[in-house]
Amino acid sequence: MQKFCKYLLINPAICSLILFSGAVFGKETPATTQINQPLEIANTNPEFDGATPSGAMSQVTSVSQFSDVQPTDWAFQALQSLVERYGCIAGYPNGTYRGNRALTRYEFAAGLNACLDRVNELIATATAELVRKEDLAALQRLQEEFAAELATLRGRVDALEARTTELEANQFSTTTKLQGQVVAVISDVLGGDRVNGERIQDKNTTLGVRARVEFVTSFTGQDTLFTRIQTNNIVSPNINTPEGNLFFGLPLEDASNEAIIDALWYSFPLGKNTQVKLIANAGAADDLTNTVNLFDGDGAFGAISTFGTRNPIYGQIAGAGLGVNYQFNDRLALSLGYLSGTPNDPSFGSGLFNGSYGALAQLTVKPSDRITVGLTYINSYNQPLLTGSNRATFANLAELQGLDEAAFSSNSYGIQASIGLSDKIVLGGWAGYTNSRNLTGVRGDVDIWNYAVTLGFPDLGKKGNLAGIIAGMEPKVTSSSIAALDKDRDTSYHLEAFYQYKLSDNITITPGVIWLTSPDHNDDNDDVFIGALRTTFSF
Repeated sequence: MQKFCKYLLINPAICSLILFSGAVFGKETPATTQINQPLEIANTNPEFDGATPSGAMSQVTSVSQFSDVQPTDWAFQALQSLVERYGCIAGYPNGTYRGNRALTRYEFAAGLNACLDRVNELIATATAELVRKEDLAALQRLQEEFAAELATLRGRVDALEARTTELEANQFSTTTKLQGQVVAVISDVLGGDRVNGERIQDKNTTLGVRARVEFVTSFTGQDTLFTRIQTNNIVSPNINTPEGNLFFGLPLEDASNEAIIDALWYSFPLGKNTQVKLIANAGAADDLTNTVNLFDGDGAFGAISTFGTRNPIYGQIAGAGLGVNYQFNDRLALSLGYLSGTPNDPSFGSGLFNGSYGALAQLTVKPSDRITVGLTYINSYNQPLLTGSNRATFANLAELQGLDEAAFSSNSYGIQASIGLSDKIVLGGWAGYTNSRNLTGVRGDVDIWNYAVTLGFPDLGKKGNLAGIIAGMEPKVTSSSIAALDKDRDTSYHLEAFYQYKLSDNITITPGVIWLTSPDHNDDNDDVFIGALRTTFSF
């Protein structure tokens, strides 16, 4: 430490030497300093002959000895340091410094030589006792004594560097992130006995789990390869209507403990404002565009029902295909997408373009940071709505016509909005209209409507929490020209409330309840209450 402090003595001299250059070249202000002026400056001082001064310069011991140097001068401190601390600046016999005059080579050489002599003295003083001959001899003996050990260590370091290089060249990816999620759900039908003339059989408390392992890889830093492996045995209660089904739940015949590749897609930029996504499996609307709903947490967070998660018209697009997003600016974006439900089926009436499909176009507008509006159009073939009445989802359209299967095409239009009234209150909602045309049996059309109003309370009680209320009408057939399919005669309302509580950064618990008035849009049916307790583990 003592030797280090001695070295510090050198630094002021070096810094002062730099300042000296600025002082002798400087004018009255830094803005007028002629740092690029050549040293061959014409001498305008009559007391000099262009080589040596006519009057010898004398060494001064205080800057106050210069009559033309004032404390207000911009280089005063630099000059004071050079004169009073290092004694390497001389003045003229008449007691002036003449700092505003151009500098000759001779003057610069004299000043530089004086300062370098002073620097050499400081270096000699500071390092006189740092290294001695005895120290060098001891160091040489140690090097000879441990020559073998040093050689071995050098070999190990070389081998380690070679191994590291090999691993870096052959590893799977330098940018793969592993993440996962486990959603455990306890659910039950809490109230209601009869729907559509039949008793509700699924009135038992059940426990189901959806587990996901996801690999998020980037090869360029701007692209993403997403691979998700999933197993899901959560079953939505069967209440004799698709209304009120759980977003994370499956029909009993589809629930399984087998792990499958549930989602696989690759996205990359195409130009500055365009993002392209190639979807190989299990694509959905939220992979293509912003669904404009605070409660859309893909089943792991937010709403617990399919209806409360996003506008039901989005359910008509799923499978494999292509998505393109063009960002005009921070306020306006256009999303286009095409997903096929039968991409790997080579049989007649299937495949990537001849089977079921959904094509989406959406314009997303953000007038401000708190407001988002989505205008959506979806054209689909044989892609029914996932929630709503039995008529609206075409659950038994083929049976009503006495056919083995039904075929239909649909055009859907939706508007979604989210408005942040404050940091703690978000108002949202949507309206959706679907016109579906029956392509088998007796031709005809049906009109299907749905709407909802949502109210969210972010960070309620604790940062990271979310409380939500959803009120609306699930898809309802309001008119029909299909002889076998009548319109829904009454109106059922969907009321849902949940509270997502964040236990830690990795665990959230969400109790929620769904109240369906007149399920399946039929006043003859009992009101149904469905309860769920969802626990989400994230890593």
